[in-house]
Amino acid sequence: MKPYIHKVNYYETDKMQVTHHSNYIRFMEEARVDFLEQLGWGYDKMEAEGVVSPVISVTCDYKRPTTFPDVISIAVTVASCTSVKLTLSYIMKVKDTVVCKGTSSHCFLGKDGKPLFIKDAYPELYRILIESTHPDA
Repeated sequence: MKPYIHKVNYYETDKMQVTHHSNYIRFMEEARVDFLEQLGWGYDKMEAEGVVSPVISVTCDYKRPTTFPDVISIAVTVASCTSVKLTLSYIMKVKDTVVCKGTSSHCFLGKDGKPLFIKDAYPELYRILIESTHPDA
């Protein structure tokens, strides 16, 4: 998979000219949307199919600060996937330096808000996610 690239905008920094910590969660979302599009199952397709995938948890481990106008490369991998839960792993780098590591976990729900077992309901999506699971994530 191709990493997602985000250039730090001036407005994303604080008074100390450091990227505000809350922005890394947004960067993870941007990278997740891109990752799913690369897999052929972007949010627009999932929602059209009746699949909703809300965030149920997020972790973010800051390693080094970033500033305007750093370019952050964000690698996304599937850490784990079950029929009802997906966990993604994010590694953010500026050049070769890791600046942040994170995860996000998501459940799968149908339009009715009830748990959706994608292994049964959408076997193609489940297969793609399982095949994308990184053993070291």
